[in-house]
Amino acid sequence: MASNGSDRRVVITGLGTVTALGHDIDTFWKNIIAGQCGVDRITSFDPTAYDCQIAAEVKDFDPSPAFPSPKEVRRTDRFAQLGIYAGWRALQDSGMDLEKLDRDQIGAFIGSGIGGIQTHADQHTVLMNKGPGRISPFLIPMMILNMASGVFSMYYKLRGPNLATCSACATSTHALGEAWRYIKMGDANAIFAGGTEAAVCEMGIGGFAAMRALSTRNAEPKRASRPFDKDRDGFVMGEGAAVLVVEELEHAKARGARIYCELVGYGNTADANHLTAPAPDGEGAARCMKMALRSAGLRPEDISYINAHGTSTPQGDVCETQAIKSVFGDHAKKLAVSSTKGATGHLLGAAGATEMALCAKALQTQIAPPTLNLDNPDPQCDLDYVPHTAREMKIEAIANNSFGFGGHNATVIAKRFVG
Repeated sequence: MASNGSDRRVVITGLGTVTALGHDIDTFWKNIIAGQCGVDRITSFDPTAYDCQIAAEVKDFDPSPAFPSPKEVRRTDRFAQLGIYAGWRALQDSGMDLEKLDRDQIGAFIGSGIGGIQTHADQHTVLMNKGPGRISPFLIPMMILNMASGVFSMYYKLRGPNLATCSACATSTHALGEAWRYIKMGDANAIFAGGTEAAVCEMGIGGFAAMRALSTRNAEPKRASRPFDKDRDGFVMGEGAAVLVVEELEHAKARGARIYCELVGYGNTADANHLTAPAPDGEGAARCMKMALRSAGLRPEDISYINAHGTSTPQGDVCETQAIKSVFGDHAKKLAVSSTKGATGHLLGAAGATEMALCAKALQTQIAPPTLNLDNPDPQCDLDYVPHTAREMKIEAIANNSFGFGGHNATVIAKRFVG
């Protein structure tokens, strides 16, 4: 058992991503800083009858390198395929040799906001058309949202802590924060933490469209997701996954790991306000960022860059801006704040970890990723959102925000690693 003690330092040593802009972190980062956009007309089904006909889909995806056999792939919903693949990518990127490590001290926290929605829909059709006797025995294990975390741990014999967080669009940021806590308190030496989502399907698009949450800028898919822009009209759904290797510093050093950055703080609060709307003036988000700063032992002016939740919704972007100004005061105007959802769409439960992977690269390369499509800034969104073009700048510490339906707020803070 690892020794207990909150003085343990926690670092990120592996990045695994699969998004519409690439199936590995290097391709993803290259496309992000080049200002590429992964949004296009939906191809996985005919979207003609839907108000929203666009999404950021993961195309040409082959999960098989991460699975022991084709049969195991077939027994797994797409959301879990994406999550397990991202975990495999993170393992490769980390250089971790599991055969030489104590797997009782290595865990997996891979969450999802929705889980196996396509399997659910498909098997409901079977039930209605053919009766209950024809329902697949794999319906439940394919549908339930803990299976990415569970199956990944089975494939790699990870016997440490195992969780599947579920807090809507804050899911994978909570996974990272909880991994930080577990490791800091000595309950694990390393955790594969993140989230996965595959909700670009008839039920997923139809459900969010019925809420009027999605953009209907169907004729201009690459200009549809426009965080903080005056002409934004809703978010664009994305799919994909991100898993990060979160590791105790001495454990990482002992195996000669490359270290991207150090995780230093975590905030988790509730709005207790509304099913889908943020608290007025971003009050809950502000408390969350303050909690993260307190736990990190940092001052507001220590933060250089914020990866905003910034979903391109009329209300959410204003409330987040207000929250940032409330927490950071005069320093808010000096921050670089960007939302990468203009490029990736909104990956729901996978969004936070995907964006944290970009934050890790930002700290490593000293480049802030841009906010795409910010052509006509909203007067109520009056910060520096790094419009259009990536920016070389000094980045010492970052905050990564995620907020979810149900009033869930999550913030993680990381800083440039100094041995």
